[in-house]
Amino acid sequence: MTGRGRRHSPERGALPPPPPPAAAALAPSPRSRRCRLALSPAMAGAQGARRLLAAAALLGFLQASSSFEVKDSSGKVCIIADMTVAFSVEYKSRGQKEFAHFFLPQNATVEPQSSCGSGNTSHPVLVLGFGAGHSLSLNFSELANKYQVEELVFHYNLSDATLFHNSTAGEVKRVSHKTIIQAYVGTKYRCISSKDVNMKNVNITFSNVTLEAYLTNGTFSMNKTECAEDMVSTTAVAPTTPKQTTSQVPTTSPAPTASPPNPAVGKYNVTGPNGTCVLAYMGLQLNITYPKKDGKMGLDLLNFIPHNTTFSGTCDNTSAFLNLTFEKTRVIFHFALNASTEKFFLQGLNVSTTLPSEAKVPKFEASNNSMSDLRATVGNSYKCSAEENLQVTNDTLVNVFNVQIQVFKIDGDKFGAVEECQLDENNMLIPIIVGAALAGLVLIVLIAYLIGRKRSHAGYQTI
Repeated sequence: MTGRGRRHSPERGALPPPPPPAAAALAPSPRSRRCRLALSPAMAGAQGARRLLAAAALLGFLQASSSFEVKDSSGKVCIIADMTVAFSVEYKSRGQKEFAHFFLPQNATVEPQSSCGSGNTSHPVLVLGFGAGHSLSLNFSELANKYQVEELVFHYNLSDATLFHNSTAGEVKRVSHKTIIQAYVGTKYRCISSKDVNMKNVNITFSNVTLEAYLTNGTFSMNKTECAEDMVSTTAVAPTTPKQTTSQVPTTSPAPTASPPNPAVGKYNVTGPNGTCVLAYMGLQLNITYPKKDGKMGLDLLNFIPHNTTFSGTCDNTSAFLNLTFEKTRVIFHFALNASTEKFFLQGLNVSTTLPSEAKVPKFEASNNSMSDLRATVGNSYKCSAEENLQVTNDTLVNVFNVQIQVFKIDGDKFGAVEECQLDENNMLIPIIVGAALAGLVLIVLIAYLIGRKRSHAGYQTI
C-alpha cells in the first residue's frame, strides 16, 4: 500500500448471508425516451459530489488512493481494494444544518470484522476503520460468474468534534446501500471515473477504484471488468424503432455517444377531503435491467411524457398516494408522515410495466416499501435540481429530475418554503471554492511581483 504498511485481518468465519443478489448491476441513467442496451452497466450516481471533488482537486485536496487487503487464517489474500473515497455528511449543529466533507484517510485500518467468508466462497467482507469510531464496510457476494459489492455500510460517529464541529447529536449513525459494484469472477473491477452513492444525509464518492474479491492467486487478476462510466465512449447510438433506442454495438474504435435530453417536467397533484394534499413537479424516468431470452442482460429506459401521462391518487392525514400512468407503465409514489418530526417523506414506490419482447419475462413488477427519500418539513416543499436515483430494487431505478414536491399541508395550491436537497447545496460550494482558489492565486502573483520589483530597485545606487 502506498505510503504505509497494510494491516491484514485474520479469518473470522462467515457472516450471516445477506439477501440474494441481482444478476446485474444497476444501470446508469442515459436520458432517452426509451432505449435498450446489450449489457448491464453499473449505476451512475448523482452529480453533486462529483463536482465537489473536481473543485477539491483544483485546490489540491484530493488524496492518493489507499490500498487494503483481507487475508484468511492461512495468510491467503481474498480481497484487495485500492480506491479513493470521499464523504459528504449532513448533520445538525446548534439547530442549523451543516455539512462535513472528508476523505477516507490513508491510515485507515482493516478491522478484525473483515473476513474471507467460509473457504473464500461465501460473503467475504472488507471493514475499514478510521478516525474516532467511523467505519466503511464492503460486503461481497457471488452469483453464477459474477461477484458484487452487495451492500455498502457506513458508520459515522457524530461525537467526533474533529469532523462534526458542534454537532448536537453524539450518536453513531448507520447508513447502507445495495449493489454499487459488479464484476466477473476472475477479473478485477476497475473504475477511474467518479461513482456517487447517495444515502440518507450521506453522499459517498468512489474514484480511481481497483478491487477484486474471491481471489485465487493472492493478487489482482490480469483481466478486468471496467465500469460503465469508463466505457461510455464505446457506446454507439443505433435507432431501431420510432421510439428512441440505443444499442451497445461491439466496435474496435470509440464511437461518439449521443446525449438524449432529460425527461420533461410534468405537473401533478392529488386532491383529498381537505383540498390539495400532493403537489409535484418533476421529470420522471424509469430504468430497468432485465434478463433477455438469449441469456444476456438488457437495459430498458423510459421517459414519461407529461402531456401523455395520467395521474390520480388518494390521501388521508398520515399517508398519500400519487399514481402516474404512461402508456403501459405505472409508477405509484407512497408518501408518509413522521408525526414526531413533522416531516413527510417518500416511503414506497411500486413499478409495473411491459418490457421489450426480447425480455425473458416481459411482464414486470417491482416495489420497495422501506424508503426514506424526498424528505421535508410539513408545510415546506422539497426541491432538487440535480438528478436523483430512487432505488426500487437492485435492477430497478426511478430517476427524478428537477423535482419539487410538497405533501399534506399545502396552502392555496402553491409550494411553501423550499428545503433544498444536499446535492444542490453541495453545488453551491463550487463557485465559492473556485473563487477562493482564484483569489489566492491572484494574491500570490501580486506578492511575487512586489518582491521582484523591490529586488530590482535594490540593484541600483544613487550617484
